[in-house]
Amino acid sequence: MIEGHATSKYIRTSAQKAGLVLDQIRGRDVTHALAALKFSPKMVARDIAKVLRSAIANAQQQEGFSGDVDRLYVASCWAGQGPSMKRIRPAPMGRAFRVVKRTAHLTVGVAERAVKAKASAKSAPAKAAKPAGQSRGGARGGDTTPAEAKD
Repeated sequence: MIEGHATSKYIRTSAQKAGLVLDQIRGRDVTHALAALKFSPKMVARDIAKVLRSAIANAQQQEGFSGDVDRLYVASCWAGQGPSMKRIRPAPMGRAFRVVKRTAHLTVGVAERAVKAKASAKSAPAKAAKPAGQSRGGARGGDTTPAEAKD
C-alpha cells in the first residue's frame, strides 16, 4: 500500500483549534478533504490544505504509485503542540499579564485505498428464489404480492 505524509511545524495556532479542522477531514478522500478545507471558515484550514497537498505529492513520488489520485484518502492527521511564546502585556497598577502565543505542528498522512476486485458472473452465487407464500414484511406488507395479501 502506498503512503505519504507531510509535516508543517511552528504554525501560529493552538493544537486544539487545528484539531477541530483535522477531525473533519480524517478518513475522507483527498478531493473531498480539499473541498471541505477550501470552504471552512477557520483560518488554520489554509495551512492544513497546504500540508495535505504536500502529502499527496509525497505519495505520488513513491515507487509503485498507481497514478490515480482519486484512490488516495486521509489515513491519519493530527496536531501536536509546539513551543509557546511568552509575552507580557501591561496591566493596571504596574502589574503585568502573561500572554501565551501558542504554536502547533501539523501532520497529515495519506494512503491509497485497495482496489476491490469485481466479481465475475460465473463466480457469483445465484440467489435462491423465495418460496411462494412466505413474506418477510410481517404486518407492514411491503414484500407481499396482491395474492398473498388476501390470505
